[in-house]
Amino acid sequence: MIRKIALRNNLMKNEKGMTLLEIMIVLVILGGLIAILATQVQGRLKKAKIRQAQIQIAEYGKSLDMYFTDCNNYPSTEEGLGALVSAPSTCSNWGPDPYIKKVNKDPWGGDFQYESQGNNYVLKSLGSDRREAGTGDAADISSEQ
Repeated sequence: MIRKIALRNNLMKNEKGMTLLEIMIVLVILGGLIAILATQVQGRLKKAKIRQAQIQIAEYGKSLDMYFTDCNNYPSTEEGLGALVSAPSTCSNWGPDPYIKKVNKDPWGGDFQYESQGNNYVLKSLGSDRREAGTGDAADISSEQ
């Protein structure tokens, strides 16, 4: 019996918790891993927004082509993409249903830029900086690309 108590006391002396230094090392390692993952996720998010803008422009392009088929020209620059939502006075064959339900913002929250000369159009997003030109995710994304 005394031997069991001595063995139990000996085992309890060998059981140690983690020291503060060990906890700090684990936290530094976890922080490094999180930093690496965060940069990877941010890079993918930027690429996803660019791709989303390209897809939105392509979808608006399809609706504009249907409008062209019905009205024999594209909406004027003044009418803009709003002509796909509600009938403009310049098109007698519009509809009967809207070509799109509403005009959405680009992935960065800006408006799509639309210009038309009747038989062609340019539709673009100004990118993350919402200004002409730029590089990377700030570059313009256009229907001409």
